[in-house]
Amino acid sequence: MDVNASAEDRQEPQDDALRLCREAFLDRIKAACSFPAGAEAVREGDKIRLMGTFRDDKGKTVTDTLDGPDTEPELLGHVLASRMLSKESDAPREGKVWLVGAGPGDEGLLTLKGAEVLSRADTVVYDALVGDGILALIPQKAERIFAGKRAGHHYLRQEDTNRVLVEKAAEGKNVVRLKGGDPFLFGRGGEELELLSLFGIPYEVVPGITSAFAVPAYNGIPVTHRDFCSSVHIITGHRRADHTYDIDFDALRRTKGTLVFLMGVASLPDICDGLLKAGMDPDTPAAVLERGTTARQHRICGTLATLAGMCAQTTVMTPAIIVVGKVVSLADRFAWAEARPLAGLRVVVTRHRDRDSSLASMLREKGAEVIENPAIETRLLNEDALCEAADELALGVYSKLVFTSPICVRKFLPILFRDHDIRSLASVRIVSVGDLTAKELSLFGLRADWICSEEDGDGISRGNGRTLILRERTASTAEMKEGCDAIEVYETVNVSEGTPDIASQLRAGEIDLAVFTSVSTVKAFAACCHGEDLSRVRAVCIGEQTAKAARETGMNVRMSEKATLASLEKELEKAAGEHR
Repeated sequence: MDVNASAEDRQEPQDDALRLCREAFLDRIKAACSFPAGAEAVREGDKIRLMGTFRDDKGKTVTDTLDGPDTEPELLGHVLASRMLSKESDAPREGKVWLVGAGPGDEGLLTLKGAEVLSRADTVVYDALVGDGILALIPQKAERIFAGKRAGHHYLRQEDTNRVLVEKAAEGKNVVRLKGGDPFLFGRGGEELELLSLFGIPYEVVPGITSAFAVPAYNGIPVTHRDFCSSVHIITGHRRADHTYDIDFDALRRTKGTLVFLMGVASLPDICDGLLKAGMDPDTPAAVLERGTTARQHRICGTLATLAGMCAQTTVMTPAIIVVGKVVSLADRFAWAEARPLAGLRVVVTRHRDRDSSLASMLREKGAEVIENPAIETRLLNEDALCEAADELALGVYSKLVFTSPICVRKFLPILFRDHDIRSLASVRIVSVGDLTAKELSLFGLRADWICSEEDGDGISRGNGRTLILRERTASTAEMKEGCDAIEVYETVNVSEGTPDIASQLRAGEIDLAVFTSVSTVKAFAACCHGEDLSRVRAVCIGEQTAKAARETGMNVRMSEKATLASLEKELEKAAGEHR
């Protein structure tokens, strides 16, 4: 086949679909390289067979064929071109799509498999209902594509989302389609698989925890209970384009089970009216559950006869679901989520990108919704000086070793243990500045002989023998006294890629507290706010230096009594009580 010949040159009958897929193939090839290329398209019923060819930079002729629906001619051309170019790359691989259910909002409800798949993603296509905590798990290197709907505006139409999944996988990428709840429960996951199947793209489905079960559970409502019902029914509250329901309300009444309506809050009066007209008892308990599993979760409980009127008197926040059934009467008795000490707080934790936050884990365990802000990177400094210090420790030059932060522990100890073992510290007294640093030491099998605060400069340098202090470049350590040596182990750099939009959340009143454990985290948070008025930020800080830095930005600051997690926890519980 003449690779430069076109269908028009051969006087073939005009077919727009055939022309479009040929042109799309050639455009994609030419955009990627300057290889000579050609394409031939043949119609086979409602399908098109596209045959593509090009000569690579070594003069080798590369050919491939792909069948696809005639409704997607341009996509067919792009997919074949991308597939062929991917195979010719230095590290060819086959792309794949995972449909992952992200659950109802709480990042703790993402499945282990979902988290593992997400950690390997090259591209993530996500919805508006995916929680910030789960978005924080997306790898920094991964491409993010928002495909949700906000305020009635679709960022991507469903058809375009389907095409994006096919195209990205054709490029040889691991693609995660991250969907709120479960991808097959009113999530249009089946529609996305249809196009993937037509183009032969491999895929997997990772089920998610649906809001139909999780949100009632977080509100103390078991969707089934032996004393009340033996079935549960999930119904979409969306109406058809002609504004009518395809719901058999009489059949739902006869089930005598729990009814859960998703996406139906806007139609609440019609749903209640439909059930009442079908003969359901007006005194049947019913509830609207707003923003379930998050810090903003709230329930409005009434009866089938009163619920619509109660909701009309307030603004119902979405996402929200409707639950109808006797089990709703158990909500106040079984409620547990709001009983946690930090429940109702939405907290920002600014942390280093290269490390998970134990602080964030503690806050979640206590009931807070945590927005992790990985806005800091650390860069190792003076590795040669640290190697020399490791040798001197082994020779007994120093009698005291001071770690001023957890990062100093993580940076220095691997260097020490590269050529020495734990016996090199046998005669060295280890000092930890702060409780978090001591905890980090314990991960290496070391126990601090003394835990002090960052302000205790005299205590750090007190005693006989030489002292080695490991610190950050910008650290405000007390003036060095005779017998003390200090090494700047690392510096911190603010980064913005892959961080949540803190500024917009601050403007929307979606941040209740910001927790800071170092001066660098304060500075990184302020940088993320892009000039916003920080006087609205209620900050809780560990240490006077950290609190001072926060006050200088204009934040409303409170400080834990001691530089320990336990003291910080107490201060946060006080703040939570005031917030409520």
